[in-house]
Amino acid sequence: MKWKIEAIIIALGIFLCGNAIKNGIKSFTENSRTIEVRGLSEKEVKADRATWNITFNASGDNLKALYTQIKQTEETIVEFLHSNKIDDKDIYRNPASVYDKMNDRYLSDSNKAPRYNVTKTITVSTSNVDAVYQTVNKQEQLLAKGIVLVNEYNSINYEFTGLNSIKPTMIEEATKAAREAADKFAKDSESKLGKIQTARQGQFSISDRDANTPYIKKVRVVTYINYYLKD
Repeated sequence: MKWKIEAIIIALGIFLCGNAIKNGIKSFTENSRTIEVRGLSEKEVKADRATWNITFNASGDNLKALYTQIKQTEETIVEFLHSNKIDDKDIYRNPASVYDKMNDRYLSDSNKAPRYNVTKTITVSTSNVDAVYQTVNKQEQLLAKGIVLVNEYNSINYEFTGLNSIKPTMIEEATKAAREAADKFAKDSESKLGKIQTARQGQFSISDRDANTPYIKKVRVVTYINYYLKD
């Protein structure tokens, strides 16, 4: 009697094991048929913040006279900005830096005149992007007033800070594009699209649309989705 019970248990175990292996192979076969698709979403947006560094300098041997000259130049530039609809609250007058050639032991005596070089930067940081862009194109007017800007330190940077407001829509668009690509592949291969196996979202990127319009930005995101395929 005992051996009969043992035989039944062994037979039942073999049956269950075989059934599990069968189901496992079936599941593996079905699940191994997958397709990875990419969904792209791109949007052009206007920059909502501009930062403009305006740098100028003056050289001479009389530090007091240089200070007066720098202050006059500063006031002329600020007046120029005001006349182009840039508010005073968006204008930052950075401290001046002074370079004394007499303290530079690597220069020969013949290279130490004029003694002082004073450099100052005015920074404009504003959400009034249009005003900045238009004013940048008018900066040659400062030349008529005898003001020469230090080009190597002058910089203009346009930013788009409203990414969070468009993220949900762009992710939805990218996901929809991926689904459409997967549907077409499934149809072309005479299969049906199953559930999502895995999905991941790439990083959002923001770049200039082109070199001539840096205030227009191109926002881009790609989603990667793996779908199961079934007959």
